[in-house]
Formats: sequence, C-alpha cells, structure tokens
Amino acid sequence: MSEAGGPLVVLVGPMGVGKSTVGAILAERLGVAYRDTDADIVEAEGRPIAEIFVDEGEAHFRELERQAVRAALAEHTGVLALGGGAVLDDGTRASLAPLPVVCLSMNVTEAIRRVGLNTARPLLAVNPRQQWKQLMEARRHLYAEVADAIVETDDRTPEEVAQAVLDALELKEA
Repeated sequence: MSEAGGPLVVLVGPMGVGKSTVGAILAERLGVAYRDTDADIVEAEGRPIAEIFVDEGEAHFRELERQAVRAALAEHTGVLALGGGAVLDDGTRASLAPLPVVCLSMNVTEAIRRVGLNTARPLLAVNPRQQWKQLMEARRHLYAEVADAIVETDDRTPEEVAQAVLDALELKEA
C-alpha cells in the first residue's frame, strides 16, 4: 500500500499501451493483487465496453468509469490500471494526486500497430490513426498532470516496461 493509502501503483495512459499486461507483471513482481477498472466495469455491466458505448453513449460509460475508479482507489492496495479516459474526470485526477502514478506512453505508429483497427475500441472506430492522435493531444497534459513518472513502452517488452516502472518509483520486488 502507498504511504497515502490506496494502490501501491496506479497505471494510466492511452488505450493499447499495455497497462493491463504491465500491471499484471508488476503485481506479480511486487507480490500484490492486480485490478483493472475497465475489467471491473465489464464485470459489473455484464457486457463489453464497446457495447456500453453503443447502447448508452460515452457520457454513461464515463459515469460508470468514475464510479469504478472511485471504488478501486478506496478498496485496492495493489497495482491498479485505469482506462485510457479515466483522467478526463477532475475528481479522478484529484484523487490520484497523493498516489504513485505512472503514465505508460507510446508513439502513434506503435499505437496503431498494437490497437490496429480493433472495433472493440469505440473511440477508434472511424480513422484509428487520426482518432488516436486526437485523443492523445487532448489527454497528454492530463496524463502528465497526474503522473509521477512517464515510462515509454515503444520497442520494449512488457517485462522491460514493468522494470522501468519499478525503477521509476524505486520499488523493490517481493
């Protein structure tokens, strides 16, 4: 658990950057539990996020996301990964302030290679490259605002990224 209470590490960053994969590796290395707020939403709603976007709209999804993040920050003491847009909420950003937050980052070429034309990513449905760039331009300053460290993921394995996160936060493996 962090000194402020709450998660030991919080991962933020754009969709497809590897928060879930790296988060699971970090949790294993630190000997703590892993939690992902997107997975919490899918489990609670019983349907994929893309379906929530289509059926209820982005505003409804963002409210579900706010609730999921609030609950996870209050309950979870291990490694926590937030959805790519979670930092859009002022309250979420304020809640992250006392916590150890790492932003995972990648360039647009890497993003398109990883995310591709994945229709399960509703915000990238039309022109993935342009949409991803626009999302990053809108969110980059928010990721930087909440992050204690930014770790590049381009040309690194998930294990290398996890090690870079541990190094950035000066955390020791369990």
